[in-house]
Amino acid sequence: MKKRKNNIVLINPWIYDFAAFDLWVKPLGLLYIDALLRRNGYETHLIDCLDRYHPELLKLQGRRRPKRKRYGTGPFHKEVIEKPEVYRNIKRRYGRYGITEEIFQEELRALESPDVILVTSGMTYWYPGPFRVIRLVRECFPGTPIILGGIYATLCPDHAKEHSGADTIVVGEGEQEALRLVDELTGQRSSYWPDPENLDSYPWPDYTSGHRLEWMPLLTSRGCPYRCSYCASHKLYRAFRQRHPQNVFEEIEYAYRTMKVRNFVFYDDALLVRAESHIHPLLDEVTNRNMSCTFHTPNGLSPRDIDEVLADKLFCAGFKTVRLSFETGDIERHKGMNSQGTAEELAFAIDCLECAGYQTKELEVYVLVGLPGQSFEEMMERIVFVAKCGAKIRLALYSPIPGTMDWEKGVQLFDFDAQADPLLHNNTLLPFFPSGNPSLEQLQGLVKILNSAIDQGVNVLRPSTLSKTFLNALEKWD
Repeated sequence: MKKRKNNIVLINPWIYDFAAFDLWVKPLGLLYIDALLRRNGYETHLIDCLDRYHPELLKLQGRRRPKRKRYGTGPFHKEVIEKPEVYRNIKRRYGRYGITEEIFQEELRALESPDVILVTSGMTYWYPGPFRVIRLVRECFPGTPIILGGIYATLCPDHAKEHSGADTIVVGEGEQEALRLVDELTGQRSSYWPDPENLDSYPWPDYTSGHRLEWMPLLTSRGCPYRCSYCASHKLYRAFRQRHPQNVFEEIEYAYRTMKVRNFVFYDDALLVRAESHIHPLLDEVTNRNMSCTFHTPNGLSPRDIDEVLADKLFCAGFKTVRLSFETGDIERHKGMNSQGTAEELAFAIDCLECAGYQTKELEVYVLVGLPGQSFEEMMERIVFVAKCGAKIRLALYSPIPGTMDWEKGVQLFDFDAQADPLLHNNTLLPFFPSGNPSLEQLQGLVKILNSAIDQGVNVLRPSTLSKTFLNALEKWD
């Protein structure tokens, strides 16, 4: 059989970690590259190791469809594997999440020999996933060039060059460089090159390679103007840019009408920035067309951008998973973090959302814990403040991220090795969490109790007859 010309394989690797959950996870960057390659005449094949709907995986599990929670989320298939040596003192089981290696190898054997293989990467401490993919690909296609990109490759390029086994490492936004490299390796000359300054010039991500599309990710902007001290968005994206809201709506409408998608998930780091010209017109279009779909914001919204009008539009448009970001209530830390909202702005945003029709049990607030120099008292004050506002608390465990201000602070104050194995970036380790008692586990237990009370419509910290009676009784027995 004659080999196809310009055959490109794209691979989304497994997650190697102590825990992983499919909270609307898709390799969106890889899907953008896939669409751009197809636009230029390449034949592509996507292997998604995190595809919970893979027919062979379902067959192995004896299921017709994967375990499913609300709006398409659910657990990944897990295989327990040996822990890396640096994790030897962690008393938790380490695992590979996604399809089995056997299924992956069957996918490789079914391919015609590709011209180029593109592998993406997620969190820095997930690098064993792409490393294993690259090793297995090398065994199957020893002469094929392998290009590695994604988050890990961008934040730890030297480590990736030395240890990954890939031929080339792509740093930052990958579409232009991936297309240039693929052209160079295949001898083809692509005719369509999007303008990096104009996000509307990029083809929409291609979802035709997947087995089922129960929900769809949306990226209406790239980058973030806030430059928070703990975040590496400025390292991953060249600048903050936004798509035109009409272009975003047309993508939503196409998926809604043609692919029957009803759940849409925003991947933006700064969805509400320049709200009047960006999110407002998009919400107006969705509401005016009476589209019965739901929207979700797992990355967290900036409280400072939410007012009464925007809260009402979010509710009317069908935003169901509404998560807010609250990094700190400490004034001095807030100044140093360039964070997305003060305590007062958070309280105002929650009040606006409640007035719009949201129940407090529907609102969750990310509370970041384990920052360099952060005391246990500071963490507790933030937890109490969020609970008093009436929203549910979702603890976000700090992970050291190279290239951020908090990374530099941790290196200087705690003698954290800047050249250490990226496995040590894992937030399970929490290297800057205060030692001694109370412990993280106790903090998590308290949060669970507070959230359970809110689920039952009870907030013991908010002024009410019940809370006053409770606090009076507590004081009596103190």
